[in-house]
Amino acid sequence: MCGIVAAAAGNNIVPVLVEGLKKLEYRGYDSAGLAVIGEQAIERVRSVGRVAELESASATTHATTGIAHTRWATHGIPSERNAHPHISGSIAVVHNGIIENYETLRSTLTAQGYVFTSDTDTETIAHLVEATLKHEADLMKAVQAACQQLQGAYAIAVIDQRQPGRIIVAREGSPLLLGVSDSGNYAASDASALLQVTRQMVYLENGDIAELTANSVRIERLDGTPVDRPIHLSELSAAAVELGTFRHYMQKEIFEQPDALANTLEIVSGGKSIQAGIFGAEAAHVLADVDHILILACGTSSHSGYTARYWLESIAGVPCTVEIASEYRYRTSVPNPRQLIVGISQSGETADTLAALRHAKALGQTKTLAICNVPESAIVRECALRFITRAGPEIGVASTKAFTTQLAALFVLTLVMAKLRQHLSADQESSYIEQLRHLPVAVHKVLELESEIEQWARRFADKQHALFLGRGMHYPIALEGALKLKEISYIHAEAYPAGELKHGPLALVDADMPVISIAPNDELLEKLKSNLQEVRARGGELYVFADGDSEIPEGDGLHMLRLPEHYGKLSPILHVIPLQLLSYHAALVKGTDVDKPRNLAKSVTVE
Repeated sequence: MCGIVAAAAGNNIVPVLVEGLKKLEYRGYDSAGLAVIGEQAIERVRSVGRVAELESASATTHATTGIAHTRWATHGIPSERNAHPHISGSIAVVHNGIIENYETLRSTLTAQGYVFTSDTDTETIAHLVEATLKHEADLMKAVQAACQQLQGAYAIAVIDQRQPGRIIVAREGSPLLLGVSDSGNYAASDASALLQVTRQMVYLENGDIAELTANSVRIERLDGTPVDRPIHLSELSAAAVELGTFRHYMQKEIFEQPDALANTLEIVSGGKSIQAGIFGAEAAHVLADVDHILILACGTSSHSGYTARYWLESIAGVPCTVEIASEYRYRTSVPNPRQLIVGISQSGETADTLAALRHAKALGQTKTLAICNVPESAIVRECALRFITRAGPEIGVASTKAFTTQLAALFVLTLVMAKLRQHLSADQESSYIEQLRHLPVAVHKVLELESEIEQWARRFADKQHALFLGRGMHYPIALEGALKLKEISYIHAEAYPAGELKHGPLALVDADMPVISIAPNDELLEKLKSNLQEVRARGGELYVFADGDSEIPEGDGLHMLRLPEHYGKLSPILHVIPLQLLSYHAALVKGTDVDKPRNLAKSVTVE
């Protein structure tokens, strides 16, 4: 949540700050601001709404050192007074995260005579640094001392008018990286913000603090111990985060799924067998002793986990539990040292998932695996094993290609576990590898149904509610379809196992409640057809996504769209694609902001 950009260079850095914020708007977009070191004082520009507003307001601002921020509100409503940067004396601060002891600090600072002009926890940091500078003149040491009083998660960037040319940044719990180049040095929440100026990135660790100038970078720990962090050449390119010919990032990312899956599965589909080593050098040893799998995730990632549970238990014969990460550490659970803890996160910085992972490890469960789209992220660094989904940058708030590549990764984990447990014959292994190899082609064929799905979406423009149905391993896909629809079209949508219809949800069904059903040609199809009849008998209108060979008769009140082929155990990956397209086109009809839906942010780095 929220995005930081900071720059110290030999030329005007305001365009760099603004362009960086544009790339970070997926992290927050209710207000934005920047502060630069001017000739006489800190110059600050803030605006409510999108970065485009800030760009217009800062058109005449020029400086060589500055910080900027795009906000997703936590403390205080979206307003100019609550927008970052916050100023105290000659100090300006931007901040991501939540300071848990800000009320205590605020009371202390108020007693010292500081006046608060916002409702944010961030303003506390500005006053705290300014107060510290009264007895510690060096900005880096003052920020170090101030950070040692903060409790919670933060990534901050600080400038001081009296110490021009310097930026101090610090990280604890919220992501922050540095960009280094011959023309200047930079900091940001995400590499995408800095690709415009450099691909050389330095990833800060929790407890790091750094000083940036136009010509130098110095990194220490909060206790003052110097540290070296390696420079990584980012695999991303500036073109990868451009919209291109698509109307929205979500549409672009839906259509990138064949390539994203091909890239993710390259290490598997290019060979003749599945090897545990794709999860890390120690994977064979670690996984051989696993007797249970616990998946921790939030939101869309949790739906990939729920789907994988069906695969892991039916193919690999290993018991699996899926826990919502935000709930797991707040209940008493029974630890199992032989349990594999799988953390799933697109960004690798999801606060709840990280906290749940750390809680599981604190209970003595050290067998850990990260499934993530960002190689340098916190969750990857904290796990013993890892699988990097090569989805590429995902900008749209509603996750699409990150989800399908997570499913692909989890299916590979299933095959590895099945092979280690001798539940996978050579013929089965060969067959599954061939299916994975063909998967990008199969997804591409489903994408060709877009025009038909677009026609369906027009029927949703005046609807307030929708019901999604699925059975077995397609029930989590129904959950994902409902989540997508409500995220970006604001149509209230719920998902149920189809067998649960008569246990309550059927009471809601009428002509104004569209019912979307996933109907693959599997062993549950006949039971699902009975559930569909229950809807039709109550006057409900059905929209059914079926396989090409599913024998479901069309008729009044039942609309059918057939996928080109049935894909067996991998069917969930194909069936989620039309649900993504349905939600996208429904949002277009309703005129909502597809990539930046209200009240939501992409990377949830606060609890």
